[in-house]
Amino acid sequence: MGREEREGIVADFDEARGLGVIREDDGTEHPFHCTEIADGTRSIPTGVRVRFRVEWRVLRSEAVDVRSGGLAQ
Repeated sequence: MGREEREGIVADFDEARGLGVIREDDGTEHPFHCTEIADGTRSIPTGVRVRFRVEWRVLRSEAVDVRSGGLAQ
């Protein structure tokens, strides 16, 4: 975990809570917080293909450094 870049789709995002889930092509899911969206917008639509890393945070792994720019959807 940590440095390996992964790709997936934003499967769910609750804008009011700032919490989302990214699903990799193999079905593995990673939760993330809006503060991990790299462009600083704090919001991302569901269905968007993203790149991210996985890090251990507060008793679980989470997606960090979530980026969507320039990826085919």
